[in-house]
Amino acid sequence: MHPIRFALNAPLPTEAVVRVFNNSGITRPTHDAARIAQMFANANLVVSAWDGDHLVGVARALSDFCYCCYLSDLAVDTAYQRQGIGDALITQVRHAMGDGVSLILLSAPGAMGYYPKVGFTAADNAFVIKRQA
Repeated sequence: MHPIRFALNAPLPTEAVVRVFNNSGITRPTHDAARIAQMFANANLVVSAWDGDHLVGVARALSDFCYCCYLSDLAVDTAYQRQGIGDALITQVRHAMGDGVSLILLSAPGAMGYYPKVGFTAADNAFVIKRQA
């Protein structure tokens, strides 16, 4: 294992992103590689974590860079979890955003206990219209 390296908006092979999602424990439409590619092509902030040339984690965000940032995906390969990589990905996103930007996310049910540990406060004023496909 190499020291974990983080990259901002680096090109990501779709197959590597699909592998990280599949190995992370979160659900994404990985059966549809074109959709995964489009998700990342349309994000305006992506932080990736690398062990050598092996992608091990991603944070995908959408932001106006002045008021709010939606952290849409945070995924770390289970073989690399519990090493601080998720926390470091969040820190990298926050650093890129600056102190004047709120970081917002919708948690996967299995990660509800994680986010308070890394500085998030639960919100009770959120609303969602779920996707139909």
